[in-house]
Amino acid sequence: MSFTRKLSKLSRAISLLIQKPTLLNVLLDQEEIHQEHVIKQFNLPDGLPEIPFEVLCENADLKVSPFAFLDGGSLPTDLSLLRQLALRIHASSYFEIGTWRGESVANVAEVVQECHTLNLSAEEMRSRGWDEKYIQLHGFFSKNNDRVKHLEGDSRTFDFKPYEQKQNLVFVDGDHHFDSVVKDTQTAFRLINGRSGAIVWHDYGHSPETVRWNVLHGILKGTPPEERGNLYAVSNTLCAVWLPEKIASRKRVNPQVPEIWFSLQLNQHKR
Repeated sequence: MSFTRKLSKLSRAISLLIQKPTLLNVLLDQEEIHQEHVIKQFNLPDGLPEIPFEVLCENADLKVSPFAFLDGGSLPTDLSLLRQLALRIHASSYFEIGTWRGESVANVAEVVQECHTLNLSAEEMRSRGWDEKYIQLHGFFSKNNDRVKHLEGDSRTFDFKPYEQKQNLVFVDGDHHFDSVVKDTQTAFRLINGRSGAIVWHDYGHSPETVRWNVLHGILKGTPPEERGNLYAVSNTLCAVWLPEKIASRKRVNPQVPEIWFSLQLNQHKR
């Protein structure tokens, strides 16, 4: 490509960024860029070391309810991981960033007495031009649950002080852009009650076998350096975790030979 054509393409790109600054987020969140940072800065070419699902979820009968099988939600194994971790650490308090339909907090509320979930207010979502039907679906499964306190605000500016150092289990599932993951990760470590709890990040993987590099980069950047050795991926899920103790782990491989598999019995519930 000639220098003139390159200059022309650069000029058009700059013009597009001026017209639509949000395109800069797309550019900065390119997976290849974040993958390179993770490899060069943290020496993790395969992503986080992986813990087998059954190590954290020893119970053979893993209840998940509610579960909608709809877009934007978690896998059944993700929700099961949250419930089993809550039981494993005897959690009495849970805080999540990002509510959506309220599936995750509704699942955890069955085993944890005090749950908080933070999401943008309906007014804030409307100001961003989001569809009204989408807005009204937030908290669908959790809004009438007595154990769940719904908080409104942007996690980048919300005042977390009343909740800091009081949470046993924190679930980070908000905005997945790199900068937001960094910020929410820093918040999660302020929320957790010393070294007695656990943190879970959703969408660490595009799938249970592949890494979502911009999310991993954000997790690593936001985690205190002395705690990065306690970060793990969890097999058969989309999740990464921070645990206060060291756990035997392995390198994630893709494709993975199934070591465990599941039987599902589907019971339908209607409004």
